[in-house]
Amino acid sequence: MLDNSDDTEIHPLFAGAPSSTEFCKLRKRLVRETRSAIDDYAMLRPGDRWLVCLSGGKDSYTLLAVLHELKWRGLLPVDLLACNLDQGQPGFPATVLPEFLSSRGVEHRIEYQDTYSIVTAKVPQGRTYCALCSRLRRGNLYRIAREEGCSAVVLGHHRDDILETFFMNLFHGGRLATMPPKLLNEDGDLTVLRPLAYVAEADCERFANAMNYPIIPCDLCGSQEGLQRVQVKKLLDEWETRTPGRRQVMFRALMNVRPSHMLDPKLFDFASLFPSEQQSGADPLHGNQAP
Repeated sequence: MLDNSDDTEIHPLFAGAPSSTEFCKLRKRLVRETRSAIDDYAMLRPGDRWLVCLSGGKDSYTLLAVLHELKWRGLLPVDLLACNLDQGQPGFPATVLPEFLSSRGVEHRIEYQDTYSIVTAKVPQGRTYCALCSRLRRGNLYRIAREEGCSAVVLGHHRDDILETFFMNLFHGGRLATMPPKLLNEDGDLTVLRPLAYVAEADCERFANAMNYPIIPCDLCGSQEGLQRVQVKKLLDEWETRTPGRRQVMFRALMNVRPSHMLDPKLFDFASLFPSEQQSGADPLHGNQAP
């Protein structure tokens, strides 16, 4: 089993890892939760090639390290190709990721596409860049995945990202939806995977900081004030402070949907929901026999 494995045999991405009991527990929890998400959502198809997207943030570093740890231990029989899309933000440290990946022996591709100029030119002043930036980034990543013979684009979105997206759709989009752990693209030739779906953002931050990975901040959308996602994050932080563990409870709710207790007639056949003659005395709400 993973928890009984020899920690002296690790992937180079874990070189210099702290030897403390606390860090070992954190690493094993990350690996366990990632493996659970991969299994629960049937992400794994042995022999596939995955494009692992690396932005240089704490989440993508955690994703890269954990996937390579699983592969190192023989638990992830796929090829991994790390990919960074340099979007041309002014001041972006272009040498950081290539040097880091090369020093760890990680197969990678660095792609330069100046989407920054397109986004800043197209988006009116005062509006957020996220939608257009994401669309351009996604299109380039799909292209790269096809060029590299990859069947999946693997992203570092974690549990908190999924929750925030759910509430953004609820508050601003008028729909119950979020980022699924596994998604087939519109063309049907690539899957989009989020193996960190069960992982808390705080664990990603603790891990990346403990490993002293060279974090690269986002200077495009991350520098804008008043983003809807930032507001939702603050709200969730307040709830979590008042009631510790609330994030995990809400996340479990996303995995426990009851269509018959929602209001979408496309998901549940309300039209045929009538009592039969044999049960005409039943309580329509609870199914109990009326007195």
